[in-house]
Amino acid sequence: MTVADWTGFIGVSILLIAYFLNIENLLDKDLLIYPVLNFVGAGIACIASVQINYMPFILLEGCWTLVSAVEIFRYFRNKSV
Repeated sequence: MTVADWTGFIGVSILLIAYFLNIENLLDKDLLIYPVLNFVGAGIACIASVQINYMPFILLEGCWTLVSAVEIFRYFRNKSV
C-alpha cells in the first residue's frame, strides 16, 4: 500500500467511525466531537485524494471538510450566546 492509500484509509476510517457511532446513538451529532471527527476525517481523505490527483473526491472531501468547519464554528458561536 502507498502513502496515499494509508492516508485515505485513515481519513475514511475516522469518517465511518463517526457515522457508525451516530447511527447507533452512541455519539450525539450535537456534540462538538461529531463535526470535529468529520472535519479531521474528511480533511485527511481530501489530502489522500490530492495525493492521487482524483478531482471528484478532492471536491467531495473538500466540501465535507468545509461543511464540518462551518458546524464547528456554529457550535462555538452558539455556546457564546
